[in-house]
Amino acid sequence: LRQQKEANKKASDRAEELKAFIARFSANASKSKQATSRKKELANLQIEDIKPSNRKYPYINFDMERDLGNEVLAVENLDIDGRKVSFRLNKGDRVCVLGNSQTISKFFDAIMSNNPAVNWGKTAIPTYLPSNYDKFFNGVKLNLVDWLKQFSPDTNETFVRSWLGRMLFGGEEALKEARVLSGGEKVRCMMAKTMLARGNFLILDEPTNHLDLESITALNEGMKKYRGVMIFATQDEEIMATVANRVMEFTTTKFVDKMCEYNDYKS
Repeated sequence: LRQQKEANKKASDRAEELKAFIARFSANASKSKQATSRKKELANLQIEDIKPSNRKYPYINFDMERDLGNEVLAVENLDIDGRKVSFRLNKGDRVCVLGNSQTISKFFDAIMSNNPAVNWGKTAIPTYLPSNYDKFFNGVKLNLVDWLKQFSPDTNETFVRSWLGRMLFGGEEALKEARVLSGGEKVRCMMAKTMLARGNFLILDEPTNHLDLESITALNEGMKKYRGVMIFATQDEEIMATVANRVMEFTTTKFVDKMCEYNDYKS
């Protein structure tokens, strides 16, 4: 839809240019051939009607239980595959992490562990969406309503179903068994779990894996609106470019931490 809108705008702008040229030079003998040429171009320009889309977008919005204090997270000499990692995260930081996916997952796991090198602020409520969430689904003999109740502060079925509905599991879809879901369906369930936690510090490890374009778009919007601190890894260039204001990277030899947007870092 966005591409169609952009194409329509370009066509509309070009049509206005052509009309202005024709109006100004159609009576000018030296410009008559150019004016005639532009009349033909104008006649061939087609601005397509934008048809209503039947695509369905999940609703992704990460709300917070409480605001963060000034002290968020301090990491001192955390060992990640032989690299010594030290940094402090502050209110407003939205960090994109680059590098080998296995190394990044180890990094996120270490942050969420009881490692003495990791010190959380007193007001921090960290919420983690890992890249591997098999343990939440494999062998689980629960339908999605009962599955999500495990992670919900309110176990009323209407409340839980409303969250599943946001993730496009309406009606009978909410009674699917958790163990038979597709990859994309599992991610949407994990998104519901993550949102229900109402954390003020999000760690998202490859959250776009298995998602379709509509879900990725919804996630991108949710990440942009989030008011807490966020550290994430993704292969989606649009998310990195529109969300991150700080970039960390695990190169083959060292850990890099830059206070800049993703496009500036890559340029």
